[in-house]
Amino acid sequence: MAELLKLYSENPHPRTLDKVVNALKRGGLVIYPTDTVYALGCDVNNIKAIERIARIKGVKLEHTKFSFICHDLSHLSDYTAQLDSVTFKRLKRYFPGPYTFILPSNKALPHPFKKRKTVGIRIPDHPIALELVKRLGNPIVSTSIHDDDDIIEYTTDPELIFEKWQKLADIVIDNGFGGNKASTVVDLTKEPAELVREGKGDVDFL
Repeated sequence: MAELLKLYSENPHPRTLDKVVNALKRGGLVIYPTDTVYALGCDVNNIKAIERIARIKGVKLEHTKFSFICHDLSHLSDYTAQLDSVTFKRLKRYFPGPYTFILPSNKALPHPFKKRKTVGIRIPDHPIALELVKRLGNPIVSTSIHDDDDIIEYTTDPELIFEKWQKLADIVIDNGFGGNKASTVVDLTKEPAELVREGKGDVDFL
């Protein structure tokens, strides 16, 4: 049974943050707020936790489109191939923000993603998401929380999320109502860059 924890964006309580991070380190699944929609995530280094998310989503691990949530650009070299200066400047300009950038991967990807040639990188402009990753010390593998409703694509109410996910996740963070528009996804492995999904982030740079 999951635990519902209240966290405010301004001065989130350190003990509560540590409790969430400890759960992630133990292989727990955490639902947390971002600058777009609520997301389900786990420690990038915990294979069993990643497999749990894939089972919950009902997809094969090799077909998942999980994002790597990073604290800053320092993690890029861990998972991406060497980037040219134009790409790096673009990332520096739009991160943190409501974007997922698809980049060429390197051979250091976690085991479930070894065969992938690309990786989706997110640095959300949200203090709780960034602080969790910072305290964890490595990225969080993440996927958006979708709604079963045909009209409303994403669930915004954390109490409704908890009601639905309490038997699947380990912790649900209540940060108040979330957004209902996902990140803008841009593939930077192609020239020119390709818009994969238009979301909250502007695409005027394409």
